[in-house]
Parts: sequence; C-alpha cells; structure tokens
Amino acid sequence: MSSERLRRRVAYEAARLIFTREETQYGRAKIRAARRLTAQGVTPDELPHNREIRRHLRMFDRAAPDEQRELLTAADEWRDPVGAADRFRLYELLLRALEHVEQPPDEHPEGDVLYHSMQVFELARRRLPYDEDFLAAALLHDVGKAIDRRDHVSAALEALGASISPRTAWLIEHHIEALQLRDSSVGVRLRRRLESSESFDELMLLAECDRAGRAVGMPVPDMAEALGYIRQLDDECDE
Repeated sequence: MSSERLRRRVAYEAARLIFTREETQYGRAKIRAARRLTAQGVTPDELPHNREIRRHLRMFDRAAPDEQRELLTAADEWRDPVGAADRFRLYELLLRALEHVEQPPDEHPEGDVLYHSMQVFELARRRLPYDEDFLAAALLHDVGKAIDRRDHVSAALEALGASISPRTAWLIEHHIEALQLRDSSVGVRLRRRLESSESFDELMLLAECDRAGRAVGMPVPDMAEALGYIRQLDDECDE
C-alpha cells in the first residue's frame, strides 16, 4: 500500500473512531487507525493532519442517519480489491450530498454541484464512452465540495480513497490545473509536468467538459443511470 493511500485511509478511519466516540483525541485516533490498517510502523510524517480528519467528520455530520451507517462501515470494506457494490454505493452517497451544494452563479449558472457533475459526465460520455477511468473522474471530480469547499480536490481524494483507480485519482487531482492550463493562467513548467503523463489528453478533455458543463437546462442522465453505465463498463472489463 502506498504511503499516500495509507494516509487517506488512516484519516478516514480516525474520523470514524472520533465520530463513533471510540476515541476523543485526534492523536490517539490516528495511532489506533494506523495500527488497524497496517502491521508496519508508521512515522509521524506519514500520519494525516487533523484538518484531513475534520473533512471526513463534516461528511459524516451532513449525512442522513442511514447514510451515516454506510459511510462509517465503508472503511472496513476498503481492502484491496475494493468490492464493486461497496464502491458504487459510496459514489452514490458522495454524489447525493452535492445536490444541496450551490455554486457562485457567475461561474456556475447551471446551479448545484450535482447538476454540474452530471453535465460533465454526459459530455465526457459523448467523447470517450468506453474509458471507465475517465468517466469516473468526470462524474466524481467535485464530490469534495460537499466536504471542504476550500480544498475540494484533496477532500475528494481522501473520501474516495482506494475505491478509484490511480488513473482516475490522477485526473481528479489535476483537473483544476488543467482548467488553468486551458485559460493560459499557468506556466510552461506545469504544462511540461502534466504533458509527461500518458493521460494528459484525457485530462485536458476533462477540463473541456468541466468548462462546458455549466449550461442552464441541459438534459442529463440521473445519478442511477450514470452509475449504472460505469458499473456496466466495469462488469464488461471483468468479463
């Protein structure tokens, strides 16, 4: 398990321990979470910051009681490989929270974040209908906005954890930089760094869909259809 993946899982598990009142102190919760998730020693630098744990706590607080139970048990299911049914239920819970997250009307006249996410997914599906990683990134790129609006990218990656592929995580991680790159607001060094990835073209396409997915009244699929489409791609890949 990579150190970054372990860090995200420790943050989630520590938040679960605090939310369920199994622990009251952040330090003890982090140590207990780390011991539960790995038999190897963890250095202090590898443990998450308190703010990472607070992001998950806010997600738990905002969820309905039945959704809280599912979110709180998600960490126990996050073992490699992640079960498809479990991860799609996690996606549904994270997406549903976006329905009530409004955005600045000057930048997002379309309305709430869920509607924007469905637009981006639909536009992405029209361009690359068989790229599961890319479509997952298009659908889930903004789920962190229901957790931490100030740093929604990190919040999304922490909440999704090992339920997404490394390629999907990379696309989500850099989608803001790709938007800046499209607007020519970043330098040559960043462009070269992003261009070194095999998924650079898909990243720029994601930014294009993100920018275009801000239309008022655009027809979009519902959440169940979008998730079902990606699930079908996953099933076909397994076969």
